[in-house]
Amino acid sequence: QVQLVESGGGLVQPGGSLRLSCATSGLTFSQYHMSWYRQAPGKEREFVAGIGVFGSSTNYLESVKGRFAISRDNGKNTVYLQMNSLKPEDTAVYLCRAVGLAPGVTGRTYWGQGTQVTVSS
Repeated sequence: QVQLVESGGGLVQPGGSLRLSCATSGLTFSQYHMSWYRQAPGKEREFVAGIGVFGSSTNYLESVKGRFAISRDNGKNTVYLQMNSLKPEDTAVYLCRAVGLAPGVTGRTYWGQGTQVTVSS
């Protein structure tokens, strides 16, 4: 059974930092592209950051470039999102997603349950 479990969310003041983690199990982590999405109340889910299977390729939502950094540890089957200089508009539930890229798992998509990030003074 595939599981993606996010952690690290919480309440932080504007300008603060958080590090989110998404621990996976039940899949061959190195065969999956990993990404973070977020969904704020009343808004559509949006892509935040993505990382290729070896970690050398990353891309970001324009509004988080220079503030957020995605990384992965294939030995720990975990993807991270370091969030710095947080703004109130970053408030949302953050979810991780895994999409299979290797033969046999191509297109398989899994989501975590999400972790709440609230940026407020």
